[in-house]
Amino acid sequence: MKRYLIIILCFQFGMVFSQEQDLAETINEAKRFVATGNEVITEEGNFPKAEGEYRKAIAKNPIDPTAKYNLANAYYNSEKYDEATLRYTEASKIETASKSEKHKAFHNQGNTYMEQKKYKEAVEAYKNALRNNPKDDETRYNLALAKKMLEEEQQQNDQNQDDQDQNKDQNQDQENQDNQDKKEGDDKEDKKGDEGENEKDQNEEEDKGEDKKEEGDDKKEDEGKPKDEEKDQGEGEKDKQEQPQEQKPQQAQGQLSPQQVKSLLEAMNNEEKKVQDKINAKKAQGQKVKTDKDW
Repeated sequence: MKRYLIIILCFQFGMVFSQEQDLAETINEAKRFVATGNEVITEEGNFPKAEGEYRKAIAKNPIDPTAKYNLANAYYNSEKYDEATLRYTEASKIETASKSEKHKAFHNQGNTYMEQKKYKEAVEAYKNALRNNPKDDETRYNLALAKKMLEEEQQQNDQNQDDQDQNKDQNQDQENQDNQDKKEGDDKEDKKGDEGENEKDQNEEEDKGEDKKEEGDDKKEDEGKPKDEEKDQGEGEKDKQEQPQEQKPQQAQGQLSPQQVKSLLEAMNNEEKKVQDKINAKKAQGQKVKTDKDW
């Protein structure tokens, strides 16, 4: 029984020893990838190759902050600030043993935010760096600069907001003025239209008044002049009824009527007869006489 127990213990010890050897080999291999990446980026400036080496190191040993920190530095120098921020955050979370390394990760993360003009985030990153190393003057200086830039940004934002509000108020006032002018224009057009309608109605009323006046005048004439004509016509009818049916034509001025001519002829005949009687009487007496015509 003891023999079997010893065999089991030896087997477990061997497995643990083998795992420790494998883990040590993995850690050492990850460090070699990091060293290769540092050499490539420093001596050759070959960022793509260095990035590949750092990624191999992270894959071998994900809990090692060194590879992530160095990869973040490579991203920062290549101005890939979003990737750099991500890797600095990962490195700061993984690093627990060394405050110095944690301070470096936060410090460089603050620098990355400053390049992106994310001053609020930079202030927080520098504060975290100082919590891990309060004596770092460079971090303290960067924190003061980040605060100043944040304050100026806030003032500029406030000014921009004030300008936007002022422009909005001006635009609103202008819009209100335009609406007022439009309304007044529409009111004027409506008033003008109403005046035109009123003038049209007034003209129509005047025309109706003139027509009514003319009808009144015509009616008055019909009631006046036609009555005189009817009166004259009535008097004419009356005179016609009183006048004899065989009334002689009216005598023209300077002419004798047939009756006067007849009377004159009878008078002349009588005178002639008298003269003839005298002549006959004288003939009977035997005297010669001279006759003159009286007419």
